[in-house]
Amino acid sequence: MSSRLASPGVLTAGAATFSVLAWASAFVSIRSAGAAYSPGALALGRLLAASVVLVILVAIRREGLPPRGAWRGILVSGVVWFGGYMVALNWGERLVDAGTAALLVNVGPILMALLAARLLGEALPPRLLAGMAVSFGGAVVVGLSTSSGHEGGTSVLGVVLCLLAAMAYATGVVAQKPALGYGTPLQITAYGCLVGTVACLPFAGQLATELPDAPTSATLNMLYLGVVPTALAFTTWTYALARMPASKLGATTYAVPAIVVLLSWAFLDEVPAWLTLLGGALCLTGVAVSRSGPRAPRESRASAPAPATIARAAESGPEPAPADAQ
Repeated sequence: MSSRLASPGVLTAGAATFSVLAWASAFVSIRSAGAAYSPGALALGRLLAASVVLVILVAIRREGLPPRGAWRGILVSGVVWFGGYMVALNWGERLVDAGTAALLVNVGPILMALLAARLLGEALPPRLLAGMAVSFGGAVVVGLSTSSGHEGGTSVLGVVLCLLAAMAYATGVVAQKPALGYGTPLQITAYGCLVGTVACLPFAGQLATELPDAPTSATLNMLYLGVVPTALAFTTWTYALARMPASKLGATTYAVPAIVVLLSWAFLDEVPAWLTLLGGALCLTGVAVSRSGPRAPRESRASAPAPATIARAAESGPEPAPADAQ
């Protein structure tokens, strides 16, 4: 039983599941911390907290610098995903409601699958495409149901920022995939996070100004964002990414909107409408379809000898050998 639980497939699925759950919780924390911190300051504070944790883990494991071949993917994912994605998402969620943001960011897995097919040569099996279509439909339902009561309409700038976040997310994952052929998941995550932190240093002045006046709850949420959804979840994500196609792993994040609805229900007393629950169920169904594999072909009964044929062959004994062999 213990060996089955520690099998590579179970560990990979567990790593992906942890990342999805942690990233879903990040939406709730961003909503709290974003009231006190500007988008750039929140991104920098989150990355600084994550960098401290990751540097400690790298030092404990004595992994050192990644090989030269990994640095291209580290630099791209660090600037685009760790830096650009977080700033764009923090800013976008200030201008559009959570439902619209979830819908727009969930364009990411589709872009990821297309980029992975184009740049990495990954296949797009029918089950993956079908699951992505079902999940995207669920994300649309969630977005429509939660944005129906949004006042003032939808900000065009907010839509653009969320789409930029989705593009940054997809680009970062596809850039990480080949880098994992050279370095370990912890190395790729840690040094990508450090690159993202450096890219966000222009917001240091804002962070220093806002930190003294921010409530303790907002600062704790910022630290949580750095430790769990960034340091830990990004590491478990790269662990899973090193062991499965980027397009198939990306499809698992379609579960995020459904989980966000449940977390908002539990922690923010936001009771979801039946249409929201339906959309969440569609998201989870699509993930299950995309993660499923084709059924093993059954052996046709005609290919196996019938029991009566075997019995007659046994009764007749071995066939006589040819004359030239005697």
